[in-house]
Amino acid sequence: MLEIIASLAVGILLLSIAAKLLDLPLRLLKKFIVNSVVGAVLLSIVKLLGFHVTINIFTSLAAGIFGVPGVLMVLAWSYL
Repeated sequence: MLEIIASLAVGILLLSIAAKLLDLPLRLLKKFIVNSVVGAVLLSIVKLLGFHVTINIFTSLAAGIFGVPGVLMVLAWSYL
């Protein structure tokens, strides 16, 4: 659980820095932050439901960038 929180914090920090450097609109940054939070929560729920999903920086990044489809992708990848 601590890995998820740490990955989420690092991801949000990196997105904030990237947004300031690239002058991305606040709306796009908000979308990335919401996707990150939703992805982290869904990864936690999937893990708690008993599915064998390894939570690391790559799975957290995929879930953070893509949100729900990212979590489904990670879930499918773990069963290949």
